Amino acid sequence: MSDGESSTVQIITGRVWREKDEAAERVHILLSAPDDDTAVRRAAQSLQQEGFAEVEFEQIGEILEEPDEEPHASAYQGALEGEIAIIIVDDDEHNED
Repeated sequence: MSDGESSTVQIITGRVWREKDEAAERVHILLSAPDDDTAVRRAAQSLQQEGFAEVEFEQIGEILEEPDEEPHASAYQGALEGEIAIIIVDDDEHNED
């Protein structure tokens, strides 16, 4: 990043499968990247390294304000430091068969 460029954190939402025949898990991935394509590529590589068999990304966007609540607050700070945070979202109302 150049000196005049501020750090931005992106969030990617989607679903992942540890095994092809298992139920999907919802994820939020927070990371810093120069553009959406790089963010998606780095997120997919990170999920693969963590052992997920399949991934389906749904949305990508920029986080405009630092989150107040965990686990997103810690993930945001990690993303500013160059880490990729994978958060499994426990949200029964969004689970699909």
